[in-house]
Amino acid sequence: MGKLRLKPNLDALPELLDSLGIAIVSINEHHALSAVEPEPKTRDPFDRMLLAQCQIEGLRLVTTDRAFVSHPVGAKP
Repeated sequence: MGKLRLKPNLDALPELLDSLGIAIVSINEHHALSAVEPEPKTRDPFDRMLLAQCQIEGLRLVTTDRAFVSHPVGAKP
């Protein structure tokens, strides 16, 4: 539709992420089957999946969503 103009071009995104040392973490069966404790305050299934990925992969969730500040996997302000 041409309403969203992105710079750089989306075709360049994989190379840009690689150059910045950012990896895409695919959802796998371990993430899907993981129980996230404590339950995020949002109770959103996508939020639970993000937290499960962090928990399984040993990562920290970095977000501007204040709902995650008190969660053990969420980034500290």
